[in-house]
Amino acid sequence: MDRYFGFKEHGTTYRRESIAGLTTFLSMAYILFVNPMILSDAGMDLGAVFTATALAAAIGTLIMGVLAKYPIALAPGMGLNAFFTYSVVLGMGIEWQVALFGVFVSGIIFILITLFKIREVIINAIPSELKYAASAGIGLFIAFIGLKGAGIVVPDEATAVSLGHMLSGPTLVAVFGIVITVIFMVRGIKGGIFYGMVLTAIAGMVTGVIAPPQAIVGAIPSLAPTFGQAFALDWSTIFTWQLLVVILTFLFVDFFDTAGTLYAVANQAGFVKDNKLPRAGKALLADSSATSIGAILGTSTTTAYVESTSGVAAGGRTGFTSVVTSLLFIVALFFSPLLAVVTAQVTAPALIIVGILMASSLGLIDWKRFEVAVPAFLTIIAMPLTSSIATGIAMGFILYPVTMLAKGKGKEVHPIMYALFFVFLAYFIFLSE
Repeated sequence: MDRYFGFKEHGTTYRRESIAGLTTFLSMAYILFVNPMILSDAGMDLGAVFTATALAAAIGTLIMGVLAKYPIALAPGMGLNAFFTYSVVLGMGIEWQVALFGVFVSGIIFILITLFKIREVIINAIPSELKYAASAGIGLFIAFIGLKGAGIVVPDEATAVSLGHMLSGPTLVAVFGIVITVIFMVRGIKGGIFYGMVLTAIAGMVTGVIAPPQAIVGAIPSLAPTFGQAFALDWSTIFTWQLLVVILTFLFVDFFDTAGTLYAVANQAGFVKDNKLPRAGKALLADSSATSIGAILGTSTTTAYVESTSGVAAGGRTGFTSVVTSLLFIVALFFSPLLAVVTAQVTAPALIIVGILMASSLGLIDWKRFEVAVPAFLTIIAMPLTSSIATGIAMGFILYPVTMLAKGKGKEVHPIMYALFFVFLAYFIFLSE
């Protein structure tokens, strides 16, 4: 084990790697409860999604640790689960089984892209401003969902949305959770989001807003309601423009989210040399494989988690950190009864904080260049206002070639971007019919 992971080479020990694995797990354990809540809105079984989430995280993280040997954990991604539920299933009216098939296909395409080593071509084709805009837009969308779940933002016939009843019990519990989670994050406490959810749930139970769980440890919920459902569908209904856009969006967001996370975590750990990431192909293969496996189990796209940086900060330098995190996700399977206390008020702080973290990419966009500011802005603003990540990406990808041609910089636009212009244009034409 020592020789395989290279403990001596990286100056680490079993104890340090184990602590790092635990730190990473605590930092991202919130996904075990947030993901089932979000996907249940799509009509999926809460318990089955909990099991699928834990297994997808355990399997994906184990592959990353053993194959790529990086201290990077994977789990169903925030933003991608929101896109799955609110844009694809509820927004487009696509059945969740078909959406799972779209996730599976995007994972297979990701695998092929990795194996044939054409990822660099795709990365270079899409301008950085649109990558940053997509991340920020998803962050705003997630935060908006959190604010609605907390009751802070409510529907209004006159103004579309308005301020909710701030003195109601559920909203006060959510506000408490937001404040305490923000304090944890500002203080740099590892696992702050998870601890914030725990204290919010406790506050809800103490005040009577949330009913206490019947048990803490219980049997593992059955996977039967979601396992293999990605293939239990009417095959004549999958060849549509809508599903094509769904697959492209899943692929786009996962691809760049993973690439950015891998680079950020690896750079913090000191793995990046001459702006290159060793074993990047294996890391991307681990991520793409986990996505397809997760879809079979019954969850949205699995991706690398930036919370892995907490484990790196705790001393994690090898894949053994990921192995420990993976094992902890297996142990977590026995705590499904706690799902009963994870209400919208409990998940709201996590959604809002994650949204804030993702919105940080706004500062990386060059707003002085109007030709890129326009597509970037519309990408960002369209996501929360239309409740569709796909629509935001489509708007940005359509407008970017237009503004660049108007600026006289059409030759700087990659041919792939022109191809995507027509794909997304056809998508809007199809929607308007």
